[in-house]
Amino acid sequence: MKYSRWLIYIIILLIGLILAIGLSLSIGELNFSIWEIPDMLKHGEGSMEYSILKNIRIPRVWMGLSVGGALSLSGVILQGIYRNPLVEPYTLGISGGAALGVSFVIVFGLHYLLGAFMLPLFGFIGAFISIALVYFVSMRHGKLKIQSMLLIGVMISFISSSAMMLLMAITTTENLHGIVFWMMGSLDEPNQALIRLTIWISLLGLLASYFFVQPLNALRLGQEKARHLGVNTEMSIRLLFIIASLLAGVSVAVAGVIGFVGLVIPHIMRILVGSDFRILLISSFLGGSIFLILCDTLSRVLISPNELPIGVITGIVGGITFVIILSRTSLKFNKSL
Repeated sequence: MKYSRWLIYIIILLIGLILAIGLSLSIGELNFSIWEIPDMLKHGEGSMEYSILKNIRIPRVWMGLSVGGALSLSGVILQGIYRNPLVEPYTLGISGGAALGVSFVIVFGLHYLLGAFMLPLFGFIGAFISIALVYFVSMRHGKLKIQSMLLIGVMISFISSSAMMLLMAITTTENLHGIVFWMMGSLDEPNQALIRLTIWISLLGLLASYFFVQPLNALRLGQEKARHLGVNTEMSIRLLFIIASLLAGVSVAVAGVIGFVGLVIPHIMRILVGSDFRILLISSFLGGSIFLILCDTLSRVLISPNELPIGVITGIVGGITFVIILSRTSLKFNKSL
């Protein structure tokens, strides 16, 4: 009965993902009928419609699917490790480190000298350095201190933000605009190699996370009880932290700082499908993909022909949704007392 219900949830989410993709491909400055899209892609090579679909909308759909899924999956894994519903990928300084790396490239003009590929590369390097600092500073006598990781991550995030503001204060207005625009997030990535890399990392991250379903479910009871149940908590937490950090680091490096996906979507999925990580992992991945694809569609059509940064949409929609969820949850909790 339980597995049948889970299968229904997955089918519903897959249908929602297909609908979100169809909506994203058909709506924009130039609207298409969703039924015409296959024929345009098959026979319309050389036309303006084909160019829009092939070079703009389809890459953005792939980016929304992979980045949204990766951020949401990273969030649900980190919330499982910390047993804290307020933890998200950016809490641990990942976004701050990536933003500092990108700011460094823009301020010193490395993207002009070495190519645009330097932006995501240095973004990932900055995220990786932040992750490594959080990890190694949190080690005490060979053991990983979970609560220390959270506090150190917040502090590294503040330090990175301060260093980035220092770079912004000493650079030109043109560079300042570039940094601010990147920080607000965008799925407009022309580099096909980066898109493929992001897709593969997100899917491999989803696959790898399923090797840790039992440790994640056991950690819901606490680290000590999970250890008594035979789970190697130290090793599991380390590997899960690496998976979650890699997913978030790549997403931030490629798409910029896109907030609330890793915080809100796991909450919604936990309410809808339950707390068992066997269904929660795939549900969060699909839910994050749907959410980001729809937010990207909104960002393109709200003030068309101009485009809003996707971080603005995810922040507003995600923030309002999170407040509603919290208010309803607290209301139910109060009634149960």
